[in-house]
Parts: sequence; structure tokens; C-alpha cells
Amino acid sequence: MKKIGILGGTFDPVHYGHIALAEDAVREAGLHEVVMIPARIQPFKQDREYASGEDRFNMLALAAGKDDHITVSKYELQQKSISYTYLTLRHMQEFYGKDTRLYFITGTDSFLKIDTWMNAEELLNNYSYVIGTRPGYRQDEYQEALRRITSAYGTEVISMNKTELDISATQIRQMVAEGKPINDLVPPEVERYIREHGLYRT
Repeated sequence: MKKIGILGGTFDPVHYGHIALAEDAVREAGLHEVVMIPARIQPFKQDREYASGEDRFNMLALAAGKDDHITVSKYELQQKSISYTYLTLRHMQEFYGKDTRLYFITGTDSFLKIDTWMNAEELLNNYSYVIGTRPGYRQDEYQEALRRITSAYGTEVISMNKTELDISATQIRQMVAEGKPINDLVPPEVERYIREHGLYRT
């Protein structure tokens, strides 16, 4: 059975931390491929501005271009509604077919809340999860959530130690606005795209 990882986010902009998470998932969870999906509207981030969906998709495509295990999807950008995870995973399962197992890739903080998400029962019954953890970070809470969810739903959860890169998209946008270099935070193709398209300057 083919194992496909799904990694969503605003990717505003994509940076080395995002790429490292995808690569860690391929290596540690044995995934054949990771699909990175920029959100049109994130349910928890409706109060702020983004680069356009097209710009965020283009930057992702540039960042993933050299990696055979990473692809990029426009699915959420093409929807008219909020980007709920259960709708995206439904679509991706239909797209890849029954011979594919989907693995949703996320971090500890999100996993701790996942049974409160929209249609959580569907999410936890039908899909597997790859959780990027950090040694010692909320470890007791994570282990308790893991016990609760696997006991209630039988969900397959793979815990991985993600590559620790202290990078945030907020930091990058601020640095661009201040005219500071970001070449050690994003792939060179992404840095060039941001510069040539005048992103995050205001």
C-alpha cells in the first residue's frame, strides 16, 4: 500500500523548517511522498493578511522543485470555503484511491487538540498521523493524548523527532519588511521570488 503524507499550512512563506518536516516524515515514517497544501483560509487564522494564494503556491513549488518526494497541491486554494482538514483528506483519499494510506503530518500542539477539530471522529477513524515532536516538549500531555486517541479510535500514530530549526514565517516577513537578509531561512529560489515580487514589504 502506498503511504502519502499530507502537510498543510499557510506557508507564508515556506521556509527550511517546513521542508525539513516533510523530509523527516518521508525518512522516519517511510512515506513514499508528501503533498504540501497551502490553505486558502485557515480556520484559526482569519484575522490576518497573507501573501496571495498564487504567490504562496509558487514559492512552495520552487522550494519543492528539487525533491522527488515532495509535491504541491492547489486543492485548498481552489475551494470557496474554509480549509477544514476533513474535507481536504476526503478529497485526497478519493484522488489517490483505496490502495493509498494517508498520513496527516502535524506538530505536538495541533495533535493535542485534534479530537476537538471539525468531524474529529472521521479524521481519527479513517487516517493515520505523523507527529513531529521535540524531546521533552509537552511530553506528558502528548503521551496522555496518544493513549486516549489510540484507545478510543485505534488510530495509527507515528511519533518522530523533527529537525529543530528555530524559524517562523512571522519572523521572515518582519525581516523582509526591515530589509534584512533571509537567505539562511528560506531556499534561494524562494528568497529570489520574494524579492522580485516585492512581497512582505509593507
